[in-house]
Amino acid sequence: MTNVTELAVTEPIPAVWAKGLVKQFGSLRAVDSIDFSIRSGLCFGFLGPNGAGKTTTLKMLLGLVDFDAGELCLLGESLPEAARTIRSQVGLVPQADNLDPDFTVRENLFMYARFFGLSRRDVADRVEALLAFAELTAKADAKVETLSGGMKRRLIIARSLINNPQIVVLDEPTTGLDPQVRHMIWARLAELRARGVTLILTTHYMEEAERLCDELVVMDHGRILDQGSPKALIQKHVESDVIELRGEVSDGLFTMLRSMSAHAERQGTAVYVYTHAPAPILEFLGEDTGLTIIHRRAGLEDVFLRLTGRGLRE
Repeated sequence: MTNVTELAVTEPIPAVWAKGLVKQFGSLRAVDSIDFSIRSGLCFGFLGPNGAGKTTTLKMLLGLVDFDAGELCLLGESLPEAARTIRSQVGLVPQADNLDPDFTVRENLFMYARFFGLSRRDVADRVEALLAFAELTAKADAKVETLSGGMKRRLIIARSLINNPQIVVLDEPTTGLDPQVRHMIWARLAELRARGVTLILTTHYMEEAERLCDELVVMDHGRILDQGSPKALIQKHVESDVIELRGEVSDGLFTMLRSMSAHAERQGTAVYVYTHAPAPILEFLGEDTGLTIIHRRAGLEDVFLRLTGRGLRE
């Protein structure tokens, strides 16, 4: 097996390195021979529709699921051989709330430290620092059941840092939170990245991925469709501008828009027109079409839909 330490000495050892990674569940190949590398100190995202293989990939990174083929290294150590060592240096923010309701906010942190063999004395100062980091000092002695959803999420993120990890894995970290809490969590994650912590996350919020991720992969059906920075992927896969039309767009108008643009498509009662030259199209449409017209710059969501399609996934 090729160990990550055998890479050229001029290249820094990546936080994560995978080659030909495969996971099979019966006849379903959930992860289908994927390759990727995550540089230390970056925020790296996994995007994809439901069933794309994102969560399975994260579980393999954490040593929670064995892979069937390929090579996988974290922090210069190979899985599954060094699973115990690797887990001691990784923090996890799961999608589901799994805090202990029988303990206070502070006690949840102390109890979680015990899973890493850390005593109360070892982590006493760190617990107080993490409470401050998550803006939960005033709630330190409150029972978990009294916390709001946003407070619980902040506590789970604080808990993931109790072992002072080099890598933090976040599975849908802000799902279901209001915008104020989401922005606060984004700020805290940016602080962690600035400290050199490697962040690995899955998210369905394209704005979140664009704001946080230095690099990401788009997955579907267990395969990686592409990898790069959000900006590079946008420039590669979609035109610079999008004109959205809402309302009754006739077949004749749709045909004309397709002839004037690089790409146009219908989705229900909406039409999306992708172009590098929006001015002539907007001038052609005018202001009296009876349609709602929205002109915006293309974003990561457009890349996601172009690569994975607009069909619903259950």
